[in-house]
Amino acid sequence: MRAANPVRGEAALTVGGARLVLRPSFEALVAAEEELGPLFALVERAAAGGLKLAEMAALFWHCLADRPEALTRERVGAALAEAGLAAATPALKALLGQILLGAAPAEA
Repeated sequence: MRAANPVRGEAALTVGGARLVLRPSFEALVAAEEELGPLFALVERAAAGGLKLAEMAALFWHCLADRPEALTRERVGAALAEAGLAAATPALKALLGQILLGAAPAEA
């Protein structure tokens, strides 16, 4: 699997020793919003320290690019719990930043 490209707003997440790419595409964010409610409210909960582990797992699940067929949503949530929230914070910060700021303009 390829590495995450932060210029494209991507982040990396390790699940079961595999490095996965999180890509906050329009489709992924719409799916997350359908499940979790308004994204701005999600960002506000995160900023206030009120984001639940299940919400973080759901956001990551929807943003997984090239999701391995054998990977389950439960495994993503378990990986977050096993690694600890501090390990997932950089990926969460990257996704929340993309939600608030959008994608950087492409260079010519």
